[in-house]
Amino acid sequence: MMGSKDETSRPGRDSVAVALGYDHGTGEAPRVLAKGRGEVAERIIESAQTHGVHVEENPVLAEALSHVELDDTIPKDLYRAVAEVISFVLYQTRKSR
Repeated sequence: MMGSKDETSRPGRDSVAVALGYDHGTGEAPRVLAKGRGEVAERIIESAQTHGVHVEENPVLAEALSHVELDDTIPKDLYRAVAEVISFVLYQTRKSR
C-alpha cells in the first residue's frame, strides 16, 4: 500500500493512497486494487492499517500510481520503484514475525 499525506493545510492539496496487489505465483505485474484522494485516501490507509498491511509513504510514487486505472497492472516504467517497495514491505513483514 502506498500513500502520502499532505503535511500542510493548503486548499487543493490532499493525501493520495494507492493499494497494490501482487501474486508472486502468476508472473504478472502488481495491480492497482484501490486508489483515492482526500477522505477516500484516508479510508484506504486506515483499512490497510486495520488489516495489518504495511503502508509505505512515498508521495511521488503514489501520485504516479494514482493515474493507473483500477485493476490494471502497473506500467513498466514503475516496475523498479514498485519492486523496491514490495521488497521493503516483505522485509518488514518478516521482521515483525
